[in-house]
Amino acid sequence: MTNVIEADALRRTYAGGFSAVDGISLAVPRGEIFALLGTNGAGKTSTVELLEGLAAPSGGTVRVLGHDPYRERAAVRPRIGIMLQEGGFPSDLTVTETVRMWAGCTTAPRPTAEALEAVGLAARGKVRIKQLSGGERRRLDLALALLGRPEVLFLDEPTTGLDAEGRRDTWDLVRSLRDDGTTVLLTTHYLEEAESLADRLAIMHGGRIVLSGTPAEVTAARPARIRFVLPDGIEPGHLPLDLRAAADGRRVEIRTHALQDDLAALLAWAGDAGVRLDRLDARSASLEEAFLEIASTVDTPAPTDLEGAR
Repeated sequence: MTNVIEADALRRTYAGGFSAVDGISLAVPRGEIFALLGTNGAGKTSTVELLEGLAAPSGGTVRVLGHDPYRERAAVRPRIGIMLQEGGFPSDLTVTETVRMWAGCTTAPRPTAEALEAVGLAARGKVRIKQLSGGERRRLDLALALLGRPEVLFLDEPTTGLDAEGRRDTWDLVRSLRDDGTTVLLTTHYLEEAESLADRLAIMHGGRIVLSGTPAEVTAARPARIRFVLPDGIEPGHLPLDLRAAADGRRVEIRTHALQDDLAALLAWAGDAGVRLDRLDARSASLEEAFLEIASTVDTPAPTDLEGAR
């Protein structure tokens, strides 16, 4: 099976006619990390719930491991893992008791000690849930999602509440799962996380996927920028005409799709003119810029797939 997650013209409409998911299509092949991004209200949580089989679509189709995850739940559930935004486990149980309880509801679970070791909770087994930090609870949620050695893993905001070290450790774990053949679909508000982890991603806006592709393709479609401050007596109009610049006083920003060429031209001009460019900063476009550009739009643009048909 090439694609383990497939959605075609998927829709989810709530009472009153509000369309949270408006005819999206996506495909995730086996062994890929796919990130679904979007602002609050974009429809990503509603979409993920359809993919997980927690709700029936209002229209379109969805298949996970070749099955309808809602109508054929018994065939799908033992083969997937789900990490929700919040687990909600009994606060008086210990970490080990919680894992053992969950293991009793899981087909062929991995050993409790192995699951806790994988998420860095091996030394916290005797601690009660109510005594865990927010980050530790997220680690426990992940351990439970991994108990059944899932073929497909759904991660909803997996690193919320984790410190920088915990976030990096989780990234390494997710990559290792991918390398072992697990397909991962994640949602996250940390754009650095999506840029670092995802093999491909899609950005939702207004219930639709408006941009998709690899992180590199998404950022390459946006211009790079060069920023600097001109010295007194040098006006932005003195810059070479082919460097399209916007200025706010002596602060200048150049947007370009040819970063190396335009930066070289700028530095050559500055060298010839004897001009010092203070606070010079040149960088490629980031996923954050692409995301914020989409989030700031009022009208939903036509979908763009940077990979073409897949």
